[in-house]
Amino acid sequence: MTRAIIMVIDSMGIGAMPDCRDFGDVPECNTLGHVCKFNNGLNVPNMEKMGIGLLGDFEGIKKAENPTATVATLVEKSKGKDTTTGHWEIAGLVSPKPFTTYPNGFPQELIEKFIQETNCGGVLANIPASGTAIIEKLNEEHHTTKFPIVYTSADSVFQIAVDTDIIPLETLYQWCQIARKLLDEGDYNVARVIARPYKVIDGKPTRISKDRRDFSMSPKHTILNDIKDGGGKVIAIGKIEDIFSKSGITHAIHTGSNKEGLELTLKAVKRKLPLEEIAYIKGQKYSDREIIFTNLVDTDMLYGHRNDAKGYGKAIEEIDTYVKPIVDAMERTDLLIITADHGCDPCVEGTDHTREKVPVIFYSKIIEPEGNVGEIEGFDYISDLIKDWL
Repeated sequence: MTRAIIMVIDSMGIGAMPDCRDFGDVPECNTLGHVCKFNNGLNVPNMEKMGIGLLGDFEGIKKAENPTATVATLVEKSKGKDTTTGHWEIAGLVSPKPFTTYPNGFPQELIEKFIQETNCGGVLANIPASGTAIIEKLNEEHHTTKFPIVYTSADSVFQIAVDTDIIPLETLYQWCQIARKLLDEGDYNVARVIARPYKVIDGKPTRISKDRRDFSMSPKHTILNDIKDGGGKVIAIGKIEDIFSKSGITHAIHTGSNKEGLELTLKAVKRKLPLEEIAYIKGQKYSDREIIFTNLVDTDMLYGHRNDAKGYGKAIEEIDTYVKPIVDAMERTDLLIITADHGCDPCVEGTDHTREKVPVIFYSKIIEPEGNVGEIEGFDYISDLIKDWL
């Protein structure tokens, strides 16, 4: 049996792209570099042993003399710095045209259609904002009016936040589906509609990560479709199912934390995941080709966007503790890929994603490690490698 295991450490960039200023970023942005410096080094012995330290000067991460894996720096081809663009390119779909952003909020005609079709009565905000800040600011008005909080960011996102003690979660998802339909019909070129449920806990509006859902544009053909169409399995862990709008996926399970995603990935590698329970089609037979695709979002969602470099560092260290068990559980013909999709430097001004190069680690028990092979053009190098592997 032949498998590829992709683990995306969401937003763990390793240095600015040459065109970073075109995306509102500074050349100094370097998510992993700054997180390491802020924390006076990170304890990541497993990725260190593989050779991640060879990709830059990361305080506390040694440059392995005899790395156990092949590492490289990937330079994005697509025009973007968001989750959708990065993951799609990893899966082989390059996006030369950037998704549209809305720095002044969404057009009034779109908002009016949204209000009419959802029958929500009105919306609050309709501005670019930090999610935690806008929810805290408008929570009282939301409770009074029961209007959803609609906001965007520097990314191409239409975000809808509600207190699910006021508006049921199912209603929030329905409103997101309506927004997705309106955006697609109107050719607004928005990458994602994001459901942002929250509750007031101990007097503080608190987002409920496990119930977040992304409603993405549907991608064109990717390596995931190749494997699925050929009878293989594509197991999506975390928000992968949402990022690809279910295209090319055969099995999916959402997660509420990185730890849960890592535990599920380890189970999948050990072939102990209850696949029949999470299959789109029950009872279907599959070939021996398989992709396990995991997104670990806490680094981005909980720490990058909140300028929490300490929390970001602890999240990376937690991920590293699972690398060895996953490697130990791998079968002889498995290929492990650890990478990222963009940056979100918590140590530079702002709370948005940053346009960065990303690291990639390739490991298999039947591949001779090559150490640092330098810069490679395109995240789609990963999909090309998987295509050859599978």
